[in-house]
Amino acid sequence: MYQALYRKWRPKSFDDVVSQPHITTTLKNQIISGKTAHAYLFTGSRGTGKTTCARIFAKAINCENNHDGKPCLECEICKAADNGSLADIIEIDAASNSRVDDIRELREGVMYTPEMCRYKVYIIDEVHMLSAGAFNALLKTMEEPPPHVKFILATTEIHKVPATIVSRCQHFDFNRIKIEDIVARLTYIAGQEGFTLHEDAAALIARLSDGGMRDALSLLDQCVAFDDNITLDVVSSASGIAGRDYLFDILEKIADKDAAGALKIVDRLYEMSKDLKVLANELLMQMRNLMLVKTIDSSRELITCLPDEYDRLCSIAGKMTLDDILGNISVLQESSERFAKSTSKRIELEMCLIKLCGNRAVRAQAGVSVQSGVSTSAGGEISALLNRINQLENALKNGAVIPQGAVQQTNKANSQPVKPPPDPDFRKINQNDVKPIEEWDAIIAQISEKDPSISGFLKKSKAFRYENVLFLIVDNDFFLKLFKESNAPAVINDVLKLNYGQTFTIKVKSAKNVAPEDTENPINKLLKKAKELDIEVEIKK
Repeated sequence: MYQALYRKWRPKSFDDVVSQPHITTTLKNQIISGKTAHAYLFTGSRGTGKTTCARIFAKAINCENNHDGKPCLECEICKAADNGSLADIIEIDAASNSRVDDIRELREGVMYTPEMCRYKVYIIDEVHMLSAGAFNALLKTMEEPPPHVKFILATTEIHKVPATIVSRCQHFDFNRIKIEDIVARLTYIAGQEGFTLHEDAAALIARLSDGGMRDALSLLDQCVAFDDNITLDVVSSASGIAGRDYLFDILEKIADKDAAGALKIVDRLYEMSKDLKVLANELLMQMRNLMLVKTIDSSRELITCLPDEYDRLCSIAGKMTLDDILGNISVLQESSERFAKSTSKRIELEMCLIKLCGNRAVRAQAGVSVQSGVSTSAGGEISALLNRINQLENALKNGAVIPQGAVQQTNKANSQPVKPPPDPDFRKINQNDVKPIEEWDAIIAQISEKDPSISGFLKKSKAFRYENVLFLIVDNDFFLKLFKESNAPAVINDVLKLNYGQTFTIKVKSAKNVAPEDTENPINKLLKKAKELDIEVEIKK
């Protein structure tokens, strides 16, 4: 039966593990000295050898004839471990065994002594997938396990593992595998398997694998299915790189500020059922490549593409400034974040492309000088269009409906802003008409970029909207005086306008001196509403 290359050539000894000498050397020395820990945490990106090293370590500490900290691969224990029949090495996939009951079964199992080995080793893969209850159930056992038990936890997302678990383990961070090490390993495997792998083809596979040996071997498997003589063309066809002209066509339209041309290409791709979210991510990666071409003279080594694509990237980069490219990357990143919540990915991508083709106007709004090439009238029209897009985006995000004529047409000389409603009295308005701003913490972060001194006073504050009025509840009386005497209203309104397309009359209230039992006080009513909507409130009374 055929076996995939990444399984067939999985390392069985520490000597076969590539690009992780800082880990394999330490583990071998611990085994030689007999000073192994009771729990280990292996972290790193996929395909870097975490589970492989866990299996090798489990074999080595139980091997009857280990030499220099390495398993002999000849004894019954090593052979049983390699074919998966050794009952004392237990591998658990946390993705499918994440419940508390699964960990309780593990806790019951650790009390039994090993059947054949010196140690019973539990390898928990993707440990970050465990539930909070399962982590809590694991804590005590990991802190004081029986002397015959070892734990090895592996994860690609260390930030999701509780600190209480991390602190009970020896932590080893696996590096991405170096390109030259992947090329050397692929070349060796190709020689052993009897097919031809050209050096430039091996280098492209290594770059496409993004530092993961498993991905590299899987792609090599695909290439072998195409042809035993693996050339650069074979790799490009097998990996799907070939036929990406549409990406560079869109990049050229962006560089030429041709929004209509870019939208037509997207329309064709939409009709062909192209995944537009994937397209947006591909554009982001190519925009990164443009940034590298523009910044580094020898950028070819850092970019994963075909030779003719690199030449085209250089040509496109010549039409753009570095400011253009950096602005485009920011726009694409913001658009990628909104894709998950967008009801129409096509509209989201089209709005993104309009911004990309008019980003000179965006920089002009931000106060950055605009290079020649766009007329004042054209820039004004683009600026107005971008303003309307920003307002529509934020209105959709906040569930609001913008009535016809409510959006200001700034590019028309005879246009007048809509008059705001009269300033309401805080105590007389209907509290049901006041809406909490759920994304207030994100807005505070934007305010901090403009003026950190203001955002400091907004810590723990909450904001509520009523028509064109923003009610701001703080827990610091000093801010009331500061607010009136500083530029705080202007700074806050600048950020609000970016998010909502309008300015607000800002009313600041303090909750510091409001008694919690005063339920009729409007401030307490608003804070109660925020709690009912699961908006975290930490106002000290």
